[in-house]
Amino acid sequence: MQLDEDRVVEMGPGFRLQWEPAQQRYVLLYTEGMVRLNRSAGEILKRCDGSRTATEITLEVKSAFGHTDVEQDTRNFMEDAYGRGWIRYKPTT
Repeated sequence: MQLDEDRVVEMGPGFRLQWEPAQQRYVLLYTEGMVRLNRSAGEILKRCDGSRTATEITLEVKSAFGHTDVEQDTRNFMEDAYGRGWIRYKPTT
């Protein structure tokens, strides 16, 4: 499934991103458990706050990491996260 990069994305219902100081990483919380995220996954998901398009998130991550080869990895991760329901398109009002 290809992500529509021009639409605003947000966390999916039932999922909450949280920084865990003891683990020094972001985790994704949901009713059935928790997903421990690596640094790049946390950087991507923390930007899925309902204020940015997928393209804007990709460009921000590219800038934050300082190299160009993260663009496709960011898109791939966001497509996977969308497929898992971790993120969704922000409903239009």
